[in-house]
Amino acid sequence: MKRSIKGTYVAVDPAHLFRYLDEQSFRFNARKGKYADRFVEVAGMVTGRRLTYKELIGKNEADEKGNPKTSN
Repeated sequence: MKRSIKGTYVAVDPAHLFRYLDEQSFRFNARKGKYADRFVEVAGMVTGRRLTYKELIGKNEADEKGNPKTSN
């Protein structure tokens, strides 16, 4: 696992570690299939799902309006 992550990514953000691990476990579990089969499976998983850029980077409406974030 460690080798596959180090060989694929420059840096791994701990906040997204579960996503990296999910991807690597999918690759391992689908390693015996052909690339085309893996592509069809992934395409089926993402069809109908939408992730906007704002959701990806964690931006919310308060950030857009210029309101400062509150710090504790």
